[in-house]
Amino acid sequence: MADQTQVASTAPMAEEERAKSKNIGSLRTLAPFMLPYAKLMIAATCALVLTAVLSLTLPLAVRRVVDGFGVEDAALLDQYFGAAIAVALLLAAGTGLRYYLVTLLGERVVADIRTAVFERTIGMSPSFFEKIMTGEVLSRITTDTTLLLSVIGSSVSIALRNLLILMGGMVLMLATSAKLTGLVLLLVPLVLAPIILLGRRLRVLSRENQDWIAASSGNASETLLSVQTVQAFTHESQSRSTFNHMTEKSFQSAKSRIGVRAAMTVIVIFLIFTGVVGVMWIGARDVRAELMSAGELVQFVIYAVMVAGAVAAMSEIWGEVQRAAGATERLVELLTTLDTVNDPDAPKALPSTADGHIEFDNVSFEYPARPGSTVLQDISFKVAPGETVALVGPSGAGKSTILQLMLRFFDPVTGAVRLDGLDLREVLREEARSRIAFVPQDPVIFASSARENIRFGRPSATDAEVEAAAKAAAAHDFLSALPDGYDTYVGERGVMMSGGQKQRIAIARAILRDAPILLLDEATSALDAESERAVQLAVEELSQDRTTLIVAHRLATVKQADRIIVFEGGKIADTGTHNELVAKGGLYARLARLQFTDGTFQG
Repeated sequence: MADQTQVASTAPMAEEERAKSKNIGSLRTLAPFMLPYAKLMIAATCALVLTAVLSLTLPLAVRRVVDGFGVEDAALLDQYFGAAIAVALLLAAGTGLRYYLVTLLGERVVADIRTAVFERTIGMSPSFFEKIMTGEVLSRITTDTTLLLSVIGSSVSIALRNLLILMGGMVLMLATSAKLTGLVLLLVPLVLAPIILLGRRLRVLSRENQDWIAASSGNASETLLSVQTVQAFTHESQSRSTFNHMTEKSFQSAKSRIGVRAAMTVIVIFLIFTGVVGVMWIGARDVRAELMSAGELVQFVIYAVMVAGAVAAMSEIWGEVQRAAGATERLVELLTTLDTVNDPDAPKALPSTADGHIEFDNVSFEYPARPGSTVLQDISFKVAPGETVALVGPSGAGKSTILQLMLRFFDPVTGAVRLDGLDLREVLREEARSRIAFVPQDPVIFASSARENIRFGRPSATDAEVEAAAKAAAAHDFLSALPDGYDTYVGERGVMMSGGQKQRIAIARAILRDAPILLLDEATSALDAESERAVQLAVEELSQDRTTLIVAHRLATVKQADRIIVFEGGKIADTGTHNELVAKGGLYARLARLQFTDGTFQG
């Protein structure tokens, strides 16, 4: 469990990561996700240009109306009012169309990004998840993509529309009064300076805020997934304190970001509207001097307000774009992270007929997160098709690592792991794993029905095949006794089931997979004596025509194995059958004696 000390120790690392944050140019990395919807973008852009042009047309109509107050022809005045209403109607329709198209584009692109990030992370090797918490990945998929949705589906559209209004408004202001326009232009440097300077600070604070949100989510996910352990050790107070600390850090970071953005808004709006009032004062004096008409002044003021509003809106949107840039960087980090285990560029195909021949050839290994700490050293052995081999030894001897290398969760540092004569690094991971059924030490149960949990082993299996696998794993009786039988919902991580029941469901899943290679990692460790015996019989029958690797501490589980490999300190200490190893009186014999209450071992 993470505590405040750990959080504090990671702060420099987080700061270093934030220092690498790029500018808004990082948003260019979204291009591959947007280009497939070029037609939708073009249609949205056309609607956007239409609404901007119509917005710029309204002041012309207002000028005609104001100057028309003095005309004697009432019909002409009516026409001016009618034209203004027609422009307003077209503006409303165009705005609605723009909103629909842009929002649709945003939802589509963000959905694609979420899918891409999930597809990328679900295929990453375990070493990736040693460096990043699952909760942080979820935060990036949800919180960061929500920020992108706000920008793509709204902010960018509004920014472009305001940019067009800004440019068009400036041109029409110049056409209306060059003198007043010159005065307005003097304000531009004053307005842009705080936008640029404060915008840089805002981007850094936005990235920091998102980092703390992700850290908080990761901590909450870890704690809630282990809530029973937290409660059993009365660690609720410390867990609350740690989460509150991280949440408060997130709040303080957000507070700083909000303060900077608010200050930028105050400065920009004050400068803009102070300038507008000053220009109106000068314009009013020109009307009194008959240098321009009242309609022209109204027209100029409306354009000035529109331009000022456009600049103010763009300053607001700039903050959103800065936040989106930080979010994009974090998502791109996931999409571009280099995995330590990858499929080959030119994969070789495994033999169409799977024999299940396994070979470890001079394999040495250390976990990426623990460089320099050798787990396996010069391991070599072969397993013939259909042979059952047990791996035994003290905890930490490297037994489970053998199974992880077989599944190619990791690659050996030196040597090779071969399946049916091919180095696993030369084969597609999916193809190699399709020939393996695996029962982990800690069974994984999904928040679904018991039936679907077993069917996870082979999604195309029928109900009859699912029940047959459950019977073979000694799970049928307790599953049938559940309120809804096999269709009973078992809760998140199987919280409604005992450890032994979850283990038997995991074994049934492996049986249903019907793969030529069976890997069992302490598969019967959570079973009572009666269930263990039933499962042992099922495993013995299942392994008769399959290559089987069994990792076990309880030696009764491996007595019937064709061969037993004894591991000690990451090396193979001995090999032989049960009786041969007992007769040698080595490590295996000592482990066997320890499992009998009278201190003697009966073969």
